Amino acid sequence: MLVLEYKAVVSKNQERSINEAIRTVQFIRNKAIRFWMDSPKDAKVNRIALNNYSTAVRKEFKFVEELNSMACQASTERAWYAIDRFYANCKCNKPGKKGFPKFQKDNRSVEYKTSGWALHPTKRRITFTDKKGIGEIKLLGKWDIHTYPVKSIKRVRIVKRADGYYVQFSIDVDTHKESRSADGEVGLDVGLEFFYSDSNGHHEENPKFLRKAEKEIKHAQRQIYKKEKGKNQRRKARQRYARKHLRVSRQRNEHAKKLARNVCKANALVAYEDLNVKGMVKNHCLAKSINDVAWTLFRRWLEYFAVKFSTTVVAVNPRMTSQKCSDCGAIVKKSLSTRTHKCDCGCELQRDTNAAINILNLARARDGQSRSNATGVATTTLLGATLVEQAAT
Repeated sequence: MLVLEYKAVVSKNQERSINEAIRTVQFIRNKAIRFWMDSPKDAKVNRIALNNYSTAVRKEFKFVEELNSMACQASTERAWYAIDRFYANCKCNKPGKKGFPKFQKDNRSVEYKTSGWALHPTKRRITFTDKKGIGEIKLLGKWDIHTYPVKSIKRVRIVKRADGYYVQFSIDVDTHKESRSADGEVGLDVGLEFFYSDSNGHHEENPKFLRKAEKEIKHAQRQIYKKEKGKNQRRKARQRYARKHLRVSRQRNEHAKKLARNVCKANALVAYEDLNVKGMVKNHCLAKSINDVAWTLFRRWLEYFAVKFSTTVVAVNPRMTSQKCSDCGAIVKKSLSTRTHKCDCGCELQRDTNAAINILNLARARDGQSRSNATGVATTTLLGATLVEQAAT
């Protein structure tokens, strides 16, 4: 599945229509969640039952009927994904909270399936044909969509972001694999001092995008509270603040994507740490720095490009990889402030490089679990902004 994204040029009236469609999607999803919660315990509420419930909601509310029928079904599918994830977490006895479905308050997208839209022959414009009044939208971006037939477009999505509206196309195509430039093997130790250190002794600098933009972000946040509530100036101040956070998010994504591609293209085996990031961010002294470095995002891109370049990626248990000597295997205790590994056997390495070598050795011994992304989902847009099916995979 390939996702192509284009910037949408919309008028004020179209903005209002899109926002109304987005609110309708949120209403349908929340109604589906309520329907599931209020159903008797012996009743089997599944994906088909929720799709049928969307038909009943359309008959009851006129503003829901104005939305395309398949878009209504896509809205109930969002509710089902949340319910199904909750059931799966309960079934596998996931520790902690199980993710009980919640009512949505900030939906920012509306999704159509194979109806409710018509692509212009030039493929530079798209018209939404339901009764919400969105009409024809001009598309800006690279025209890769010209190479795909219209029948291969399975879903179309309008996404609202801080800097405007975007249109995404989910295209049913096979991912084309590429050849690697080399067949090396590398272990990666991620950290806060460096973005990662590999087993070859290379240290990738930590860009610290949030830290660098923090002064501007805090200034923009203060400007919000200086404006009167309900006024247009306060709304504009909030948009400026949101755009600064959006820029940081895009910087992180592009940085992680570039590094992951380079690593997978140059190596036949990539080993990395299987970190519990959710548990690590509970340390309030390091939470901001851990979130800023975006280890989980980097790992997702590694797993994606592993499929593209036929690279084997292995996640290993990071326990004792920093304390163990990569040369003789002895345990050398050291605190976080100690950045050099020194062993009685004569081995002296930078702490993270020593850990990366241990990670690679564990992967070679296959002590880790292979985590290659077998789905082969492709994307040319932000990973966190894909369609529902892609997010589910």
